[in-house]
Amino acid sequence: MPLNPEAVGTVGEPNEIAWTSKDALLYAVGIGAGQADLAFTTENSTGIEQRVYPTFAVVAGSGSPRTGRSALSQIGSFNPAMLVHGTQAVTLHREIPVAGTAVSQDRIVAMYDKGKAAVVLFAVDVTLDGEPLYTTQSSMFIRGEGGWGGDRGPSGPQNVPPDRAPDHEVTYQTSVDQAFVYRLSGDRNPLHTDPSFAALGGFDRPILHGLCSYGFTGRGLLSALCDDDPARFAHVEGRFSSPVLPGESLTVRIWRTGEGEAVFATSASGDRVVIDQGLCRFS
Repeated sequence: MPLNPEAVGTVGEPNEIAWTSKDALLYAVGIGAGQADLAFTTENSTGIEQRVYPTFAVVAGSGSPRTGRSALSQIGSFNPAMLVHGTQAVTLHREIPVAGTAVSQDRIVAMYDKGKAAVVLFAVDVTLDGEPLYTTQSSMFIRGEGGWGGDRGPSGPQNVPPDRAPDHEVTYQTSVDQAFVYRLSGDRNPLHTDPSFAALGGFDRPILHGLCSYGFTGRGLLSALCDDDPARFAHVEGRFSSPVLPGESLTVRIWRTGEGEAVFATSASGDRVVIDQGLCRFS
């Protein structure tokens, strides 16, 4: 069957997830952190307490088995090859601990009819000890699944940078082997490591995980806006606009637009924007 718009509002069954200190450390090196980031990359450096990058929320508990029905299982059927990760947001209700056992519950927020494509917006709420910990929200852009006459949803660019130089600019170099580390945090899609599989998707070579580029971006935001203090980081959102090749440099340009708020864009190897419509909230 095709997509099922009546799935909007569906809430999945609660599912227990867990992560360890090692999971948080592996994620940190997967998004390029190292010697300069000991609070995130080590658990035993003298006088330094281990902490967790806010964007770890997108992979926390990824290896935990699902024991209940997911809301996403109710959205209908589609060709997975036609799916593209559109947007990603993370809202932190408090700092993520270095290890924990929590409860996640997904829900279908919206389904939009773009004519020749559909957009499915879903969220995952995570609680720890009965209290909110973080919420993630993602959109899936699925080609060939529109046309049922539904709401088109929001249109036009959001969080547009002002017409002036950025207030902050942070550049990181990705490794040609970056995807081989990042994949160990959960996403084993061969598109990111297997040249023959990447060729089937029309790429000359494997591309970097979008959420890896997102993690690099989060590192830049945390450094420039929060002095690397995760307790000050409240929210990040952005749209994936172009793939990144492992080995490219990533530059995060940040414009402060108000008290505790900034917009941003991430570019690869110069001016090719790979994450746009970015918004960060912090204290």
